[in-house]
Amino acid sequence: MKTKNLIFDLDGTLWDSRATIIKIWNEVLGKKHQLIKKALKPEDMDQYMGLLAHDIVKDIIPGISDLQAKEILSEIVAEENKTLHLEGGILYDGVEDTLKNLANTYSLFIVSNCQDGYIESFLDYYQFNDLFVDFESHGRTQKPKSENIKLLMERNHLTTEDSIYIGDTQTDQDSALVNGVPFIFCEYGFGTLNNSGYKPSLLKFHELKSHI
Repeated sequence: MKTKNLIFDLDGTLWDSRATIIKIWNEVLGKKHQLIKKALKPEDMDQYMGLLAHDIVKDIIPGISDLQAKEILSEIVAEENKTLHLEGGILYDGVEDTLKNLANTYSLFIVSNCQDGYIESFLDYYQFNDLFVDFESHGRTQKPKSENIKLLMERNHLTTEDSIYIGDTQTDQDSALVNGVPFIFCEYGFGTLNNSGYKPSLLKFHELKSHI
């Protein structure tokens, strides 16, 4: 059966928001709370992209309590969502044209481990709301990506035979596998796979059209 539904990860797959969000993390963690001695650089976030924000805070600040991490994260999330609405992130080459083309034939979705409001900021900034049928995030459900993919598929009556998940991390592949959904790997993103020779994979986003 021909694929009808494309489910996308966000960070490392559709855009790179590091340059925008790193300023916020430095402001909150460094200037406001003096919790880091040296300012974070955009590339310092590479290892964390796609992970849960709470886990990122705990790793950057060893020993921080769960309560303090939650409070700090609340500040970061609120500022990120506000700033991303105004400044956005950087779309990967070919994303805008390819998505607009695909939306004429396929149903497009997003499932990301981001906070509530983050996907909305992406869609609003680039005026992509009309391109996507539905989306789900960890911030909204507090569930892992695999369960959010399942939730979105059930809500929209998608089947494993007519859907594909597209992402850039091992977590993305594992989450697709749990749901029995084929996976396409974005090599240009932030992550790597345990199977270094995995196919199908994309060097550029526009190549997606030849894999579906």
